[in-house]
Amino acid sequence: MKTRRTPRHDDRRRTFPALPPRPGAQGEFAATWWGNAWVESMEESALDPARLQRGRRYADGGHVDAITVTPGRVMAYVHGSRPRPYRTEIRLRTLVQDDWEYLLDAAAARPDHIAALLDKDMPHTLVAAADLLPSVGDLTPDCSCPDDGYPCKHAAALCYQTARLLDEDPFVLFLMRGRGEQEVLADLTRRNATRSATERTASAPPMATVAADEALVPRTRPPLPPPFPVPALPGRPPAYPDLTGAPDPLALDLLATEAAARAHTFLATGLDPVGALTPWQDAVRLAAAHPGAGLAASTRALYRDLAAAVDRTPTDLARAVAAWRQGGPAGLAALEEAWDPPAGPFDRARPALVAADFPHFRPWRNRLSTDSLQLRFGRDALWYGYESDRGREDWWPRGTPDTDPVGALAALLGR
Repeated sequence: MKTRRTPRHDDRRRTFPALPPRPGAQGEFAATWWGNAWVESMEESALDPARLQRGRRYADGGHVDAITVTPGRVMAYVHGSRPRPYRTEIRLRTLVQDDWEYLLDAAAARPDHIAALLDKDMPHTLVAAADLLPSVGDLTPDCSCPDDGYPCKHAAALCYQTARLLDEDPFVLFLMRGRGEQEVLADLTRRNATRSATERTASAPPMATVAADEALVPRTRPPLPPPFPVPALPGRPPAYPDLTGAPDPLALDLLATEAAARAHTFLATGLDPVGALTPWQDAVRLAAAHPGAGLAASTRALYRDLAAAVDRTPTDLARAVAAWRQGGPAGLAALEEAWDPPAGPFDRARPALVAADFPHFRPWRNRLSTDSLQLRFGRDALWYGYESDRGREDWWPRGTPDTDPVGALAALLGR
């Protein structure tokens, strides 16, 4: 069964929306030299300047509807004095194959020409290579109105508006002459690649060759040298200057130190120590590894940037750092996850606390709480201490985790 190919987009028919009116516009009609050259070609072959003036007023007044451009033809409906608009078109000669070959070769030979076209600019020398712009008498107007002027005001208005299209996109001129933008750019790319390859081949030094039968003779390769020993410690990063406009040297030093430690661990063990972490866990790990004091400006900046990168607040990050320093990934999980532990150690915790003269802890899921103290039972079977101001649900990790809830509480109370 044959599969149907998706038809390739053909940009040899383009329709442009109606251009906005320009009431009171003065001076040259177009904004580019090629747009004005298009206008001059029409004006120099016109037989009645008065019709041209009315056509220009029609164009400036927004009487020209959407414009459709195909090879050799520009068509639009133009509103005149009657309710029904007139079908108006301008025809011009398309280029033959030899003209296109000469034009595209000239463009491919000059990289600045290709750059100019991509920047919506039309080089003078490229236009002259194949008479791309129309000469006097090269534009043939046609209109459904009864006026037999050459051109009528409707055709003149279309010609003026077409100049504004050329201002915005000079590839419209290529389309009028027979080829769409995609085809022109693809051909220029191919010719430019061919030319570059030819130039490289011509300038490359001769390569040493080896006979095929010699290259295929079986050989015994020497053994590889032994790998270098793993250094005892990761290397230290260089010192980064504090320059205006340069990245923060503290952030660079932190990232370089982290990268060196991660690479050293991977080299020594074959395991990536942080590869399984989520972006949030890794941000917490980075902040927790920072040795600065909590009130230092550099630390505040680090917390701000890391929190913004994972869409959290600096307070969220500071709380998570305290949990990470308390128990690593398991400590962070104890901070963020409420779960229902099975029967066993959790059920024995309250009697143990009552026996130690702490009878006021209330259970909820994996947590035992008073007004200001809390113990959280982690999935690693450790108890994690938390503290809050009395009457507020603002719990912060404190103390050292312990397998015994009484021991964790003693660490929380500093006993």
